[in-house]
Amino acid sequence: MTWFKEEARFISRPQIEAMCDRLLDEAKERLGIAEYRRVLLLPPDLTRAHSGTGWMTEYLYHRLDAAGTEVHVIPTLGQHVPHTREDNEWMFGSIPEERIHAHDWKDGVTNVGTVPAEFVREQTGGAVDWEMPVDLNTMLVTEQWDLIVNVGHVVPHEVLGFANHNKNYFIGLGGKRLLGASHMASAVYGIENNLGNLLTPVRACFNYAEEHFLGHLPDVYLQVVMDYDDDGTLAHTGVYVGDDLETYYDAARASREQNFTLFDEPADKIVAVMQADEFRATWVANKAVYRTRMALADGGELLVIAPGVERFGEQPEVDELIRKYGYLSQAEVIDLYRTQADMQDIPHGTAHLVHGSSEGRFTITYAPGHLGKEEIESVGYQYMDVEEALRRYDPAVMKDGWNTMPDGERVFYISTPSAGLWSTREKLENRDTELHTA
Repeated sequence: MTWFKEEARFISRPQIEAMCDRLLDEAKERLGIAEYRRVLLLPPDLTRAHSGTGWMTEYLYHRLDAAGTEVHVIPTLGQHVPHTREDNEWMFGSIPEERIHAHDWKDGVTNVGTVPAEFVREQTGGAVDWEMPVDLNTMLVTEQWDLIVNVGHVVPHEVLGFANHNKNYFIGLGGKRLLGASHMASAVYGIENNLGNLLTPVRACFNYAEEHFLGHLPDVYLQVVMDYDDDGTLAHTGVYVGDDLETYYDAARASREQNFTLFDEPADKIVAVMQADEFRATWVANKAVYRTRMALADGGELLVIAPGVERFGEQPEVDELIRKYGYLSQAEVIDLYRTQADMQDIPHGTAHLVHGSSEGRFTITYAPGHLGKEEIESVGYQYMDVEEALRRYDPAVMKDGWNTMPDGERVFYISTPSAGLWSTREKLENRDTELHTA
């Protein structure tokens, strides 16, 4: 059950800090903890920095540290690039660098079990039939913790329907095999069949893994939901604390109500801005593609303004894969996946080729800060100079929602695509039930 929650419009920082205090107080009684000697905090990485989860983690750290607790922090990176010292200072403030540990998705994991192929097949309606080896961060599963606090922002998500909850474990602290098996399963099942659903096949597999392999952990979830205030700034509208699935469902239902923007008719052009200090690769900046694809008209255009983007993949081998194949349709990727060894070696990268594709329905134009025209066009996108894009669609002038430009062009502008989901009512209500198999 959810231990406690607060829903309002809006919730202040002091209120959230008080709820962090309450979490630590209640966890002792609810989980039977005599003393906090060693505590592990699991926040998101910098691509969720706008959620305030960084300062929440800092607050929890100092509250525990002041009481003599040994506290460690592992940002739930998945296979994203580890933070620099400057990144950690920017997101987590005064937490000592030596207490922040980078997750190593290749060599820093330990197997705790396997989600059986039969269960995966059942959940995906027969679309895929492989098992999911549950390899997780070694520090998480082999060291003794009196309490583990998962801190996160619940928003629509392309793999899990909604982000956070046990995604912190199985994606954020997962190993190569788990990342590959889960991402490829989601791609085969279909990104538009996942987005905005409370329970997706991969989420069901993660729930199975948590129940069977992590039930012994003394953990609790601190989840937040955000919405835009009257000034167009993201602010907290929900805080949910608990140690089971109902905590996730409470938060996800709130996100579904607040973070969906529904269109009666599809949009011909959407302009999305990905902040330079959070998004440095198309791997993460393509949240703009994921979250808007169900709102775009056939033949329409998505312009992604991404001043910080300097590469395609977060890791060299994924970057190489994207450069080699480009962004392809689901059918093309599945066909290639059967025979191409490099695709089979890093299936989470292969899945990204599908997620970042328009499936030929609309045009994706990128205005990156540090990639050239030839590079962008080589992966199947169109190119626009970033300075030109910022002049024409100046974030200081544009307003979230519909804007009419001086020359009469009408565009829908999104300042923080990672914070929501945009879709026509028809797309959201009529999911594609024809599944492809790999």
